[in-house]
Amino acid sequence: QRKNPFSNDDRLASKPLHTHRGDPTYGRPPEGSQTEQRGKDAHSHVGKEVEELCLIIRSTGEVGEDGHVSVTFGKLFETYVTISNKVVGILLRARKHGLVHFEGEMLWQGKDDDVIITLL
Repeated sequence: QRKNPFSNDDRLASKPLHTHRGDPTYGRPPEGSQTEQRGKDAHSHVGKEVEELCLIIRSTGEVGEDGHVSVTFGKLFETYVTISNKVVGILLRARKHGLVHFEGEMLWQGKDDDVIITLL
């Protein structure tokens, strides 16, 4: 299986036969591969979207008594959906990194329009 039957090249595939859970390369693309580069590019792109979301919250929200900027999900959705259709996914990523706080596991347009999103 290490030889590509569709190639005229007699070289063997560079990937090791088996990796195990304890191996640091387990579940990761080979170093220097195009797959690794695509993953890095995607990670960078999502990071930029999270930054942009935080800027939108800062510009559309209001400063509360605690000094944190807050906005309702409905207002944020209406503002940000013109920029990107991934509002909820980017919000979840921002919460995972400790940049925003809101109640609940998932936000739904219409149902959760009054949920307060706070920029930390």
